[in-house]
Amino acid sequence: MVTLWWSVLGLLIAAYFALAGYDYGIGMLLRGFGGDQRRVLGSLGPFFLANEVWLVAAVGVLFGAFPHLEGRVFTGAYVLVVTLLLGLVTFTASVQLRGRNPETRGVLWSFGIGAGALVTAVSWGLFLGNLVRGVPAGDVLGLFNPYAVLWGAGFVALFALQGAVFLTVRAPDDLVKRARRLATSLVAPVLAFLVVATLWGFVELEGATWRGIPVVAVAFAALAVVFGGLRARRYRVALVAAMVLAASPVALVGLIRFPVVYLSTVDTLTVEQAATSAETFTLLTAFGVPAIVLVVALQWLTWRANRGRVDQRSPLHF
Repeated sequence: MVTLWWSVLGLLIAAYFALAGYDYGIGMLLRGFGGDQRRVLGSLGPFFLANEVWLVAAVGVLFGAFPHLEGRVFTGAYVLVVTLLLGLVTFTASVQLRGRNPETRGVLWSFGIGAGALVTAVSWGLFLGNLVRGVPAGDVLGLFNPYAVLWGAGFVALFALQGAVFLTVRAPDDLVKRARRLATSLVAPVLAFLVVATLWGFVELEGATWRGIPVVAVAFAALAVVFGGLRARRYRVALVAAMVLAASPVALVGLIRFPVVYLSTVDTLTVEQAATSAETFTLLTAFGVPAIVLVVALQWLTWRANRGRVDQRSPLHF
C-alpha cells in the first residue's frame, strides 16, 4: 500500500509538471508576442485552472499519505517553498487580472505574468535540484548550491520549450511559425541542461541507484522526439514528448534512491518511515481514488473540447 501511494503521488506531481509546465512557459514568453498577447493567453485559457488542480491533489496526497516527508521537506527547504508560492500567486493573479482591463493595465499584468512564471520555474528547479542532490539542512544559502542553480536555470529553458511547443498546437495559425522558431531555438539550452546535469550528477550524487538511468534515458529520448516533431511539423507528437520531458525530473526525484525518499546533510527518510498509518491509507483509498478519477476525467474532457486552434470564434478567457 505504501509503494502504491508513493506511485500515485509521483503520478500526480508528474501530471502537474506535464500540464502546468506550459502555463509557466507561455508566461515567460508572453511579452515577446507584443500585440498578440491576448490571443496567446487565449490558447491557454481553457486549461489554465484545470492544470493547477493537479498540484492541489498532489499536496493533499503528500499531507495525507506521507506526513513525515512533508514535514522534512517543508522545514528543510522553506525558503524555496515561500518563493515558489509567491511566484504561483503572482502568476495566477496576474493572468486573471490582465483580462479585466487589458488596455490600461495590460503592460503591468503582463510583467506580473512573466515575473511570476520565471520565479515559479526557477523555484521548482532549485527545489527539485536540492531533493536530487540532498537538502542542506539548516543552511539557507546552501539551498542555492551550484548544482541546484543549474536545475533552476534548466527549468526555465524546459518550461519555455514546453510553452512554445504548446503554442504550435493551440495558437492561431499566423503565430505558429513564430512559436515553432522559438521552440526550435530552445532545444539546445534544454539539451545542455540534460547533459551537464547528468554528467555532474554521476560525480556529485551520493547513494544514487540504477533506477535513475532509465529516467535520464527517457528524458533524452523525449527531447529528441520534440526536435524531430518540430522539424516534421508533427506538433502534437512534439507536445506529448515535451510533456514527458517535463515530467521526467519528478520520476528522477522519486526513484533515484528509492526506498530512500528524502536525503539531507543530517539524515535520511525511507518511504516506510515517511508514510502514515494503515488506517489513514484505507481512508485515502476510499475517498482519494474517486477524486483522482474525477480529476482525470475532467482534464480529458477539457482537452477533448478544446483540441483545436484558437480562431475568430474562440472565447479568449483572459
